[in-house]
Amino acid sequence: MTQVRIEDLPEDPLGAAAHFHSVVAPALVGVSRHLPRDLMLVLPPADHTHRAWRLAAIQALARELAPQRVNAVESDDTAAIAAAHAWLEAAPGITGQVFPLDGQGAGPVIA
Repeated sequence: MTQVRIEDLPEDPLGAAAHFHSVVAPALVGVSRHLPRDLMLVLPPADHTHRAWRLAAIQALARELAPQRVNAVESDDTAAIAAAHAWLEAAPGITGQVFPLDGQGAGPVIA
């Protein structure tokens, strides 16, 4: 699974969605056609106002790039991202999902 870190998104949800759809998504579609591996996008943490556009964008990418899987995690916690990566690698039926991660919330991350 190829991990792609998405950075430099605007703070406001509308600006972030516009940037993702106009810059990030076309680049991902272009490059992923040449990758035989599934994608896991790593998005920076954001509040609930970003949830809908992120989920819709990941679902659209998953449909566009099928049979490759596309999922995203929202986190800046390296251990949580690594654990999610390992979990997604072992879960071949999961695609089109956004997982908000919090490695501190419920206790230690279990890989």
